[in-house]
Amino acid sequence: MSYDIYFLSRREGQSWDEVLEAMEDGEHSEPIPARLLEAWERVLPQARLLLGEVDITEYEQESRDLSHSATGIDLSVFGDEASITVPYWHAGEDAAVVLGKVFALSAIVEKETGLTAYDPQTERPLAEIQPQGAIGLMSRITEDLRSR
Repeated sequence: MSYDIYFLSRREGQSWDEVLEAMEDGEHSEPIPARLLEAWERVLPQARLLLGEVDITEYEQESRDLSHSATGIDLSVFGDEASITVPYWHAGEDAAVVLGKVFALSAIVEKETGLTAYDPQTERPLAEIQPQGAIGLMSRITEDLRSR
């Protein structure tokens, strides 16, 4: 289980549900469009400044992945989609620090790709949610998983 952020393109008048449905119906084996590959190259140095040492995996023209082992933060680009995931390992102050990095990385990805960061846990664009709500949610789910 992970806390996820999706990067989506929404046309005027299109609901977030319609955008998510189109994303789920999309093909995931298509090559990454040139504009996203170019954005990936701009995101990488900024992500390294934010996170420090990261592992990069590239699969031909189909996917790119950045992983930060200390936090579990993972940024993936596949086809014309991008996402950030972070496992429910963090609670309390640790969750605040890690989600602060997720929010900062999301802002970088938004700026460089022109896509909107969307938080499916709260069903809202990331810019519209309060970090405290995300921190509380991550902490509760992490504690619940630990107590099982």
